[in-house]
Amino acid sequence: MSLGPYASFIVTSYALVAAIVLLLIVWISVDYRNQKQRLRDLESSGIVRRSGRQATEI
Repeated sequence: MSLGPYASFIVTSYALVAAIVLLLIVWISVDYRNQKQRLRDLESSGIVRRSGRQATEI
C-alpha cells in the first residue's frame, strides 16, 4: 500500500488523532474516579442525593 508523497502527513495525522483520543479516554476515566470519590465523601459526611430518597421521604 503506497500513500504517495503525503505519507508522512497521513501517518502523523492518524498518530495525533490516536494520541488525542487516548488522552480523552484517560482524562474521562480519571475524572470519573474523582467524581465517585467526591460522592463517597459527601455521602459519608451525611449528605445524600435526592435521587436516593423515597417518595414518602419528600
